[in-house]
Amino acid sequence: MEQLILLFLDPFRNVLEYVLMISLLGAGLWLSIRLGFLQFRRLRHGIAVVRGDFDDPDAPGDMTHFQALTTALSATVGIGNIAGVALAIHWGGPGAIFWMWVTAILGMATKFSEVSLAQRFRVEMPDTDGKSGTVSGGPMHYIEQGLGKKWRPLALFFAFALILAAFVSGNAIQANTISDLMHTVFGLSPWISGCVTAAVVGLVIIGGISRIGRVTSYLAPSMAAIYVLGGITVIVLNAGEILPSIQLIFTEAFNPTAGVAGTGTGVFLQTLLWGVRRGLFSNEAGQGSAPIAHSAAKTDEPVSEGVVALLEPFIDTILICSITALVILTTGVWKQTTPTTLALSSGDISFVQQTDQGFEAVDPDFPLELNIQNGIQQEGATVLLAWHEVAIETFYVDAARTELFSGKIRFPESGGVAVAMGADGKETTQLHGQAVENGAPLTMWAYAEGLGSFGIYLVVFCVLLFGISTAISWSYYGDRCAIYLFGTKAILPYRVIYVGMHFLGAILSLEVVWDLGDMAMSLGTIPNVIALILLSGVVRKMSQEYFSKLPKKKA
Repeated sequence: MEQLILLFLDPFRNVLEYVLMISLLGAGLWLSIRLGFLQFRRLRHGIAVVRGDFDDPDAPGDMTHFQALTTALSATVGIGNIAGVALAIHWGGPGAIFWMWVTAILGMATKFSEVSLAQRFRVEMPDTDGKSGTVSGGPMHYIEQGLGKKWRPLALFFAFALILAAFVSGNAIQANTISDLMHTVFGLSPWISGCVTAAVVGLVIIGGISRIGRVTSYLAPSMAAIYVLGGITVIVLNAGEILPSIQLIFTEAFNPTAGVAGTGTGVFLQTLLWGVRRGLFSNEAGQGSAPIAHSAAKTDEPVSEGVVALLEPFIDTILICSITALVILTTGVWKQTTPTTLALSSGDISFVQQTDQGFEAVDPDFPLELNIQNGIQQEGATVLLAWHEVAIETFYVDAARTELFSGKIRFPESGGVAVAMGADGKETTQLHGQAVENGAPLTMWAYAEGLGSFGIYLVVFCVLLFGISTAISWSYYGDRCAIYLFGTKAILPYRVIYVGMHFLGAILSLEVVWDLGDMAMSLGTIPNVIALILLSGVVRKMSQEYFSKLPKKKA
């Protein structure tokens, strides 16, 4: 099943990832130049607005600038900072972090533009209970109103794409990361994790139990602060590795040689792609999601909320993601192996082949049979069994790794159960060996290197709270789009599907869920970026008018 999904996604992913990279970086650079690199010149003003220096309680809207920023950050800061950074380093090497930074810096101008436009073209829409009186904004509104009615098909396409992104990026990926970590730490079945977290999310968004949502909204920022302090502690404990790690990020950005997973090792374009993908997932600049939250801010000056929004990529990626990256790099866990139970039907199982540049992921023909002698995969084999796209060197029968495995590992047609048959005729569905980690478990391992068991539980609780709070926040983004497309009658069906997708995300493999998320993210980002480029003149004019009215000392 999962192999079929990956096969289906491959042609779309190969096209969309390059379109995404070019459009996102190109739009960010274009907007930065057209706005005179406003993200640097107006950063201080953004901080002043968030501080409340310009708040007007009588201005239209539903929340203050600070509340709008924290609402957007509650959906932004989280899994991307913990698991996304680890994924970028695993597949793209340390150099991918540099391109995450570039994405964030250019994304500050992009975020400013999309939020300013969302404020400028926001409308009054029915609330989720069918009553009117709340404001709503986002790319679907500024595409239709800013570009004109003839562009409505693009607005409709964006709204549909953002619903898909809500199902996967903002929801299924959160569930997958939680279940992955719970299985790694506690051995908990993904089915159980998925049922529990889906029930919590369902109670909040379908049952209307807002107390859980309020609790997570208070706890998540607190856990973020503890996560950052814990990360800084680990970095300080490995102070001697800080400068070498930073140097590695810069050198590997342009001449990548140290990727762990074979795919893209030593290939500049892959390092660039992984940095851009994970940077966008983390700070959401250009994706069109955050403007929906910011459009509810109390202000009659659209640009005042734009300068608040440009702080998000800085906080999320430049600060928090960098801490995660330095924790992983200074501890060295990103290139180390750890004792792992190799469940043969796990989504973490993959297949690679040896190339001049290392290992490269392959999709073998099934049924497949691999021969193992004294723990080693048969010499000259064209397909090698891997864990997180890194070939397993030695297979063992027992968890203590004292008995080498000899025999055959058989992978049936899709949907069947893979088994290992030993030379003695005994069958098992799992073996043991040394394997690399990826995603949230890799970050957890890095924190544990410096903080011991406290580091493990710190990351576990952060993932749990961030994952649930992000899924709850993203349900609102999809709500707005569902109402825009189909009216209030679509709210309940949308929410039921949303909860179902949360459970599905928990039981699918890491690779499948993140690939689905990247595709959904690309589909929404591309029409939004087109609109931002076409409306860049409007943004420039709004900015000039706004800052010309401010006293110089306040601008």
